[in-house]
Amino acid sequence: MIKDFHKYQAQTSPYPLGMEVSHAIGSYIYDTNNKKYLDFVAGVSACTLGHQNKRVNDAIKNQLDKYSHVMVYGEYAQSPAVEFCKLLASLLPKPLDKTYLVNSGTEATEGALKLARRVTGRSQLISCNNAYHGNTMGSMSVMGFEERKRIFRPLIPDVDFITFNNEEDLQKITTKTAGIILESIQGGAGFIQPENGFLKKVRERCTEVGALLIIDEIQPGFGRTGKLFGFENYDVVPDVIILGKGMGGGMPVGAFTASSEMMDLLSDNPKLGHITTFGGHPVIAAACLATLQEITETDLIPKTLEKEKLFRSLLVHPLIQEVRGRGLMLAAMTDDAEITNQVILKCQDKGLILFWLLFEGKAIRITPPLNISEDEIREGCAIILEVMDEVKASLNK
Repeated sequence: MIKDFHKYQAQTSPYPLGMEVSHAIGSYIYDTNNKKYLDFVAGVSACTLGHQNKRVNDAIKNQLDKYSHVMVYGEYAQSPAVEFCKLLASLLPKPLDKTYLVNSGTEATEGALKLARRVTGRSQLISCNNAYHGNTMGSMSVMGFEERKRIFRPLIPDVDFITFNNEEDLQKITTKTAGIILESIQGGAGFIQPENGFLKKVRERCTEVGALLIIDEIQPGFGRTGKLFGFENYDVVPDVIILGKGMGGGMPVGAFTASSEMMDLLSDNPKLGHITTFGGHPVIAAACLATLQEITETDLIPKTLEKEKLFRSLLVHPLIQEVRGRGLMLAAMTDDAEITNQVILKCQDKGLILFWLLFEGKAIRITPPLNISEDEIREGCAIILEVMDEVKASLNK
């Protein structure tokens, strides 16, 4: 299989990890040799409830027995999508009450950027250095990492950048700005949290000049930071939120949410202001609904903060400079990218899945399923410390 994987399937890098997957259940993935791997990555924050969660699987199977795709988005009323959007609206602060369902996080970003221009009649978009919001052309245009996008230029015009947590840069948000897009916790940059009320100050500036505040919750969202959404930790209400990853419990999905007043502008003048064939797919929406019900009807969200404390108490080692992030969105930082590489690869050899962040080479991603057990956390951290001892010993030779 690995030979055909390289020959027939397009790759994202020259050196994919190449594990041959057999099956996965709970917090573990099994390869074709039946070796099990404890999963501290959860499909890069996507598998909120781990692998083969019964409630999500049952919802998928039940919906498959009723109907799958029947019509392009927005024409027929289909129960899974309607019920999901209704439940989501009940859990969000006003006026965030209408959701547009799409197929991925990057498509949700595209829709949110279009909405900002449609609502304001302005063109300028502002993002942050080292931001990541997806990899299609519009989303790439607001990615704050020139090395990854230079070869694909020209991208969409009238995009400017500020530095996350730099208050002086907020003066760049003016009456020419349609919207500013921010992650509630910067992901690819190294799990950097807002400081000194930064998000509140962005909110105030946007209100002052009539620009939209778009908050990207694709990674922090759906319970990973101790709240349903990351922005709730920082006492702000955005104009638009972007959703994806953990929303689908392992299924491919995205969405953007705003007020009805704003969202209705996409349906007229012109009609079909945003359109998708498979957005709101009933099988995917059933998985989203089951995932959202499970994480809001249980104690999984508050327990992420308890599990964070456990991770922080265990991940103490001379090679770990700090542990960044919040809840179960954590990054163990070393002082050298090569150390990070060795730790991630050697941990996989020993049956623990870790991963990298996009732009911060010294970070070790730790984003397990929300329902990972304390015993599994201890098991995985013991592997990390064992590997770090080995790496440290090799450095001292």
